[in-house]
Amino acid sequence: MLTFDLKYFKVDRLNKQGEFYMSLINSIKGTIGALTELAIMLLALAIAAQLLVGSGNMSFFGSVVTNVISLVNQLGNAGLAGLISVGIIMWLFGKK
Repeated sequence: MLTFDLKYFKVDRLNKQGEFYMSLINSIKGTIGALTELAIMLLALAIAAQLLVGSGNMSFFGSVVTNVISLVNQLGNAGLAGLISVGIIMWLFGKK
């Protein structure tokens, strides 16, 4: 005769739900990582195009180089807080 214990069924069902949520979280992390990589590639493309063509002819990309220089100046003027910020930014982008 086949016996059924509800205690083990609940644990198995919770494991399947946990696996579902973990796969969902991993999928979201992958999507965010891919979007971040795309944004970095577009930033590199915008910088290269603006350096080659000039900022006056780049209405689509705007003034990317000026914005990057402004960010670097702000972090440089912040002293130790800027250095810590750069470290955190590099750590975030270096994590995969």
